[in-house]
Amino acid sequence: MLLALDIGNTNIKVGLFRSGVLISSWRFMSDKFLTADEYGIKMESFFNHLKIPTNAVSGIVISSVIPSMNYTIEHMCNIYFHGRIPMMVSNELDLGIKNRYDHPETLGADRICNAVAAHKLYGGPCVAVDFGTATNFAVVSESGDFLGGLICPGFRVSADALIESAAMLPKVQFIKPDKVICTNTEQAVQAGIVYGYVGQVEYIIRKIRSELGKKPKVVATGGMASFIASESSSIDIVNPTLTLEGLSFIYEMNKSN
Repeated sequence: MLLALDIGNTNIKVGLFRSGVLISSWRFMSDKFLTADEYGIKMESFFNHLKIPTNAVSGIVISSVIPSMNYTIEHMCNIYFHGRIPMMVSNELDLGIKNRYDHPETLGADRICNAVAAHKLYGGPCVAVDFGTATNFAVVSESGDFLGGLICPGFRVSADALIESAAMLPKVQFIKPDKVICTNTEQAVQAGIVYGYVGQVEYIIRKIRSELGKKPKVVATGGMASFIASESSSIDIVNPTLTLEGLSFIYEMNKSN
């Protein structure tokens, strides 16, 4: 079995693959103050729940956007998965796509995984949109070139910044009002946050389409993907496990090395 871990700014997403098929996934909060043993106990509890022994794991692959946590997680893997040394995703691996970034080594591991998975699963041209702490867009050409993309403040980050910066605005639930001409402050904030963010996504995808000169397949992933996609006419597919599937593809392409 393959254990895949995506270390994000807010959560660590974990996937367990058997013969390339995702059989289970879960997540827990990213906490740079936890020790390797504390993370190991969390992992063991999930494996015990699945009734799968940790020694069933034959390979581990990791993407990370928090470098300070990498040693802790690698150490945890070594202790709790019987000396397994994880493969760390980077631009130096065989990715199956060509990285056309100005400085390829600066491309985030999560964006690499999303681009690889989107192109592998849905072909090109494609855009992988990851709605996480940041919302990032990864654009891949028809021939498999990673062309670049953009990074925006995430949905929750934008909402929290608005509410924290304006003393008179209330904290609200993320609910879509039926209209944008709202008659109370709570709904006005909800409409501005939700429909404003959808409008941003729609505009960006239109700009990407214009620069590409053709219509790409747009794949959304991340915690807010389904919520935003329900109001967007530009998102074609929602795949909550896109990053994990990208990790699996990258591992298979590089495991012999």
